[in-house]
Amino acid sequence: MTVETDKLESRAGAMPSTWTKRGLTSGASWIACADVQTQAQFLNDLGEGELLALPFLFEFWALDHQLPPEGDWRTWVIMGGRGAGKTRAGAEWVRSKVEGSRPLDAGECSRVALVGETIEQVREVMIFGDSGILACSPPDRRPDWEATRKRLVWPNGAIATVHTAHDPEGLRGPQFDAAWVDELAKWKRGQEAWDQLQFALRLGERPQVCVTTTPRNVDVLKALLAAPSTVTTHAPTEANAANLAGSFLEEVRARYRGTRLGRQELDGVLLADAEGALWTSALLEAGRVQAAPELDRIVVGLDPATTSGAGSDECGIVVVGAQTKGPPQDWRAVVLADCTVQGATPNGWAQAAIAAMTRYGADRLVAEVNQGGQLVSEVLRQVDPLVSLKTVHAARGKVARAEPVAALYEQGRVSHLPELDALEDQMCLMTARGYEGKGSPDRVDALVWALHELMIEPASVWRSPGVRSL
Repeated sequence: MTVETDKLESRAGAMPSTWTKRGLTSGASWIACADVQTQAQFLNDLGEGELLALPFLFEFWALDHQLPPEGDWRTWVIMGGRGAGKTRAGAEWVRSKVEGSRPLDAGECSRVALVGETIEQVREVMIFGDSGILACSPPDRRPDWEATRKRLVWPNGAIATVHTAHDPEGLRGPQFDAAWVDELAKWKRGQEAWDQLQFALRLGERPQVCVTTTPRNVDVLKALLAAPSTVTTHAPTEANAANLAGSFLEEVRARYRGTRLGRQELDGVLLADAEGALWTSALLEAGRVQAAPELDRIVVGLDPATTSGAGSDECGIVVVGAQTKGPPQDWRAVVLADCTVQGATPNGWAQAAIAAMTRYGADRLVAEVNQGGQLVSEVLRQVDPLVSLKTVHAARGKVARAEPVAALYEQGRVSHLPELDALEDQMCLMTARGYEGKGSPDRVDALVWALHELMIEPASVWRSPGVRSL
């Protein structure tokens, strides 16, 4: 059976500008939003062959992140959550590089590398998967799988060969004008395999690579994203909700909402841990809890901002509770909320801090006064004259104050509730050298003051009760 893909592509050439002007993401969404008369006219104008070709015209169905950006790029990284449509985008990009209705001339035979972590993953996901190359190809342009040679051969002569990150040396010798790389961020020998692939991309006028991956904080991906020849598209899992089971989305969002794992695996966000960070993503995830236990004390840590306005530093406001019965080694803390505000006036952040105390039943507000001095106390007491306030003055640097708090996390004595993304991002950029993010780590400062009040200072003066000898 032959489908009239070329003819339909020509007819649909003007469609993208039409649906883009209307703020829609694809031709399919344009038709879905059109009135019944327009829909009928569109379908009636298509011949039998064009109707057969329509499911294979990816530009008509694709979401924004699934189409390659314009420009002279070397590498296109599609970074997204699980089920966001990355595999389909990679398979369709390979189709766009190799398919054609005529045989290729001697000098233009496309040679594509399909590179995954293992042969099984290349075969079962990239080639034979539900969104793989074979499933996406129209019948008259579907390649043949030559299992013994581990390659796909298209009717026009184009060839795609299978390679794996477990065997980087297998990329020595072959040469390509394009490559599709899947799940680069989880390759154990990622940098070595990626380097060998670059040496093999030496055919044609402009060799290109499509990388489809869920983000992970690994050097090979971070270096690739920073390269000037790299372009990126991104989408969360929800972007492809129409093609996913509703129960799947409900379950994973309920279980992972507000966690760093959820941000990585569902939102497709690259979570950066600075080299030598006092806290890591893995450490924070290991201490994740869904609900707080019964707590003996709750305090609010406050790191006031000295200026207000859109460009000012944040005013860190973090709520922490603790169980403090028994000896200090048995004490446990839970970070309950991050109520940080930005751009607020002194009266605004004072109200936010006291509101956090009221909401969570805190017995004390611990406020740093290094820069605000007596003004901090005065502003807070203007909002609530009876507020239980302890002012602290930082005699040591941020790192020196943070290190004993980080040790509590390493001992497994501090847990986090969900929805603390911004705080955790700052924590993972705090190193022994200092803070490696932008601005000031005001959320971390507020956290540190709260945990010093709950865990560190009381432990330093704690004495086990005993019986005096006569």
